[in-house]
Amino acid sequence: MRINLTKKDLINQIYMQIGFSKQISESLLDDFLSLLTENLIKEKKIKFSKFGTFTIREKKERIGRNPKTKENKIIKARKVLLFKPSKELKVFINVNGNG
Repeated sequence: MRINLTKKDLINQIYMQIGFSKQISESLLDDFLSLLTENLIKEKKIKFSKFGTFTIREKKERIGRNPKTKENKIIKARKVLLFKPSKELKVFINVNGNG
């Protein structure tokens, strides 16, 4: 059973379904992903209708604890990427998924 969908898999799907060469398919995928990344960084939010919304959230610096040694450490402030699926995607997964 295959667990991960790789970039190579996506390139092959574009190649098979659209008919572009694999080089053009790879270039198309790279351009699409860089466009998404640039807009996500600039706008902090990308919404795909009927799929979901990606957002960037700022997390503040906080104190964390190593559960094994009980030692306190400071976790630095950082940005995290969040995904919230749309209602349509949730319904599709529940109707067509294995769960």
